[in-house]
Amino acid sequence: MEKDRCTNMADRILSDRQPVHEQSVSVVLLVDDEPDILELLEMTLLGMGLIVDKATGVREAISCLAARHYDLCLTDMRMPDGDGLEVVKYIAQKNLDVPVAVLTAHGNMENAITVLKAGAFDYLAKPLSLEQLRNLVKSALSLPQPGPSGDKQLLGHAPAMQKVRDLIEKVARSQAPVHISGESGSGKELAARLIVQSGARRDQPLIAVNCGAIPENLMESEFFGHKKGAFTGADKDKDGLFQAANGGTLFLDEVADLPLLMQVKLLRVIQEKRVRKVGATSEEAVDVRLISATHSDLACRVKLGQFRQDLYYRLNVIPIQMPALRELREDIPQIARQKLEQLSAGAPVRFSEEALGSLQHYDFPGNVRELENIIERALALCSDNLIAVQDLHLGPVERTQFDVGEVSDKYPLPDYLDKVEKEALLEALQQTNFNRTAAAKLLGLTFRTMRYRMERLGIKSPAGTDDAD
Repeated sequence: MEKDRCTNMADRILSDRQPVHEQSVSVVLLVDDEPDILELLEMTLLGMGLIVDKATGVREAISCLAARHYDLCLTDMRMPDGDGLEVVKYIAQKNLDVPVAVLTAHGNMENAITVLKAGAFDYLAKPLSLEQLRNLVKSALSLPQPGPSGDKQLLGHAPAMQKVRDLIEKVARSQAPVHISGESGSGKELAARLIVQSGARRDQPLIAVNCGAIPENLMESEFFGHKKGAFTGADKDKDGLFQAANGGTLFLDEVADLPLLMQVKLLRVIQEKRVRKVGATSEEAVDVRLISATHSDLACRVKLGQFRQDLYYRLNVIPIQMPALRELREDIPQIARQKLEQLSAGAPVRFSEEALGSLQHYDFPGNVRELENIIERALALCSDNLIAVQDLHLGPVERTQFDVGEVSDKYPLPDYLDKVEKEALLEALQQTNFNRTAAAKLLGLTFRTMRYRMERLGIKSPAGTDDAD
């Protein structure tokens, strides 16, 4: 039965040859111990105008990789002498410039996540879809060559920012889901766009959506589309965000704001790579890379039951932490000058040394976005093309060290301890949307103690929040 199915599929393959490269022919290594699957894969790739080498096990695959350069390796997960993860690790350890994709059992997302973390380009679930296979091969073979990836917009040379650049270069050559975390204004969307610009989908759509800006009752329709008549007001068929991003990338900003019901549906789309429009009776395949971001602590939300753990693991395959601007203090003068050059439209404006010093010691709670706003305001207020300290209108500067003879702000001690305690309580309350029970659990306090300390320090819950008793 399986062999007949492969034969029928092969007939269609040979009647639809699709060359991938006109000037040079790419070479692909196929690794599988099942002859029928190996034959099906070979005929599919031959139909795309590619050269194909075959290996029936891990050892044979490693021998092939050691002897010849390949443009793509496609390997099964389970084989008699090992598994595909060994092939992925060999390619990574030898620094071979070979994207590798893995075939894994249908529904076995644990294997898929493992190989993606190990450095695989992508995965395919069995039974194979020829459409998905072709899309994967085309994406892998259109990867840009290693080299500068245009990340000059990511300013700063501090180690924390260099780490981000290195990660962007690595994940750009993969299809694994990426989760970008960091404070508001720290450049999460810029990092997402740089990943796309440096990857195989750079010429395909990039659809960015703020998950917190979509009304909950419209969310399923916005993400997956709907059929005419599916609900009141649905007067025609409509594609959703996944269809709009098909072949490209979907950037889910503030993904922590997704309601739990939508999280379940998103999880299924990630696993199946298929969507069903509201009111439709059938599903359609989508080829979308997911990049998510949030300023919230997703791991903390998982512990509090506000975000599904299984979805968290699917989205957080490759994490990137964007540094806050205050973590790049040595770079702040350079970043400020570059932003001034961008915003001044060629005018010969400069900072005074005192102004640069003030910027360097400011904590920037709004990060780079706040820096841009400060510079725009200073441009409007400055005189003689010189931005002085008073033009910046900065808030109070946090002390980073004590000068000799300076009185410490840790005295009197009771006031200092109250300040620290109040900040900790407010941080926990903000993370839990002012749910006092959840905040108390996060801080390791009883609810009674939490309520007492809030009253003592004058902390009140905002109106309309979940002030659980």
